[in-house]
Amino acid sequence: MSVDLSQFHQVFFEESFEGLDVMESELLDMDPADVDDETVNNIFRAAHSIKGGAGTFGFMPVSEFTHVLETLLDEIRSGKRSMEPRYVDLFLQSVDCLRGMLSDMQDGNDPETERPAELRKEFEVILGMEQESAASENTDADSDEKDHGWLIDVHPHTDLLMTGNEPFRMFRELRELVGEDSFDVTADIDNVPELSSLTPEECIINWQIKVTTSVPLEDIKAIFEWVEDECDLTYSPLTGDADTTADNSTIPDQKAPEEQEQQSQETPEVVAEKAPVIAEAQKAAKPAKAPKKAAESSSIRVSIDKVDSLINMVGELVITQSMLGQLGQDFDLSRLAKLQEGLSQLEQNTRELQESVMKIRMMPISFAFSRFPRLVRDLGGQLGKKVILETIGEQTELDKTVMEKINDPLVHLVRNSMDHGLETTEKRIAAGKSEEGTITLNAYHQGGNIVIEVADDGAGLNEDRILSKAIEKGLVPENNNLTPEEIHNLIFLPGFSTAEAVSDISGRGVGMDVVRRNIQALNGSIEVKSQRNVGSTFIIRLPLTLAILDGQLVKVCEETYIFPLVSIVESIQIHRSSLNHVTGSQYVMQLRDEYIPIVRLDQIFGLRDDKDVVDEMMLVVVEGDNEKIGIVVDDLLGQQQVVIKSLEQNYQKVSGISGATILGDGTVALIIDISSIGKNIVPVKRNQNRSERAA
Repeated sequence: MSVDLSQFHQVFFEESFEGLDVMESELLDMDPADVDDETVNNIFRAAHSIKGGAGTFGFMPVSEFTHVLETLLDEIRSGKRSMEPRYVDLFLQSVDCLRGMLSDMQDGNDPETERPAELRKEFEVILGMEQESAASENTDADSDEKDHGWLIDVHPHTDLLMTGNEPFRMFRELRELVGEDSFDVTADIDNVPELSSLTPEECIINWQIKVTTSVPLEDIKAIFEWVEDECDLTYSPLTGDADTTADNSTIPDQKAPEEQEQQSQETPEVVAEKAPVIAEAQKAAKPAKAPKKAAESSSIRVSIDKVDSLINMVGELVITQSMLGQLGQDFDLSRLAKLQEGLSQLEQNTRELQESVMKIRMMPISFAFSRFPRLVRDLGGQLGKKVILETIGEQTELDKTVMEKINDPLVHLVRNSMDHGLETTEKRIAAGKSEEGTITLNAYHQGGNIVIEVADDGAGLNEDRILSKAIEKGLVPENNNLTPEEIHNLIFLPGFSTAEAVSDISGRGVGMDVVRRNIQALNGSIEVKSQRNVGSTFIIRLPLTLAILDGQLVKVCEETYIFPLVSIVESIQIHRSSLNHVTGSQYVMQLRDEYIPIVRLDQIFGLRDDKDVVDEMMLVVVEGDNEKIGIVVDDLLGQQQVVIKSLEQNYQKVSGISGATILGDGTVALIIDISSIGKNIVPVKRNQNRSERAA
């Protein structure tokens, strides 16, 4: 019977990447001079699980490489050697190497071989030092133990195959450990029923394995630890007559304490004689048990496709509720009150269901922040800078899709802050600062958005240098009157860079515009605040989810559009005469103590000519990318929760439109992209503000 293990591959890769994250986190938090046993055990358990899983699924390059790593970890946890800083660095490099190998295999490619071979040699050099010393001191003892070994009885539970494990994979690994000439396996088929009664999914064959080797028992048991819950395992010392020894002296696996007690009562003198061996084997095996927290966890794995399908169903429910709501408005029979009551309850249930489903996709941002301790540590070493990383708001939640897409922009911002923001140790001391720079990652909710801040306490942005470079590149005229905030935002222009030399740390000066573009693709925005010799803070605002939106319905001509409710500042009634013409077809309006650029949707989308514009208008003041603009509409139709449907699957990216939705009456309404609409009118606002300042 052969089980198709490919169905378990995705789970293996997910668990392996989680294990690597655990290893990396524990290694980064570790003080080599004061290492506690639990930390080393956590790292060992993660490595051992990856090795066992890789061996089970036939990913031998990963299994073999992890075995070497695990050997050094085992010597550290058993007290044979102490943890050293160089070991920590080697383990971290191995985590990166394993992550790359697993990624290659997940994509169906062969893993890299050169880097694993280099690291493996480093492990072998470290391990070989003590092994050669031990070999020179114990040559006689080794020759005496050469003919000794173990008799291993393997009695699998009938459901072993259903867990994705195959005994022959373990046998092959054991044969590689002890050598082919020292390995003999016998199958016990007494329990095999008649062919007509055979159940292919059940494992009904027992095995007896005889190994003649000086390999320690704990190394042999480590091979079977992956299935110790699915097998009854018994280890018997093999000395002299193997059959006699097996009958009189048996060391059961720790999973069967009642067998151990029974053997102690039957042959006390033999067990006493072998007690040191038993105690040592038990001591070595104990830390490899799975952590209790894993058994107590109540979380489950859910395919993202299933969650997306559920979210789509909730979206359809929202549409149905909206349709019924519109029907209820025109329903004038005696049962109208009853219908209205039912619709109210449906709306409440829909909202609660939607919130519950959306929480499935929500994850704490600590998953994104967890990669930065390693990044800061490595970059600090490359740059020769002492850097402290502080994280705030790690339990702030956001949509999993948003989190995945924000990773690269965050990495670029952190690398940029470390390379260009933080000063060298000498410059910090000369400026009266501490020699250690600080990078702060902060996340918090604000309205319907999540705000992520990347801050440093470095030198801040050099406004004169930025402006000079912008003039040199022809991005702004020499006679300009830009505010400090406007100068800061020049760094987001394509190709802009003040770096004097190309660096592989923060890129080649083409990254900040990509950062902003990626964030805007998520319907988000980014701004920077900076103060000389104090530091800089990049502020990212993102929607909590990309699936459902609270929107304001507006009417322009005969069309209905939707504004994100979180972007609206206020709505006011205006007269056409209050608009001031600036240039071309652009207008501004003075609203209290500031000038607001005006956008007409009917002009942008070509819905009517200027001669058809009415005198009385409704102005919706919105804010995008920290800039206020006024959008002229004909009427406000009310607020409604809508399901966002992407247009890019069937159309290309449409400027000014972020998506579409289906309203209750079945019509399609376009969702306005506030940031995109505002891009074309910001220069108008600047010119007007400069005119006011000049006046």
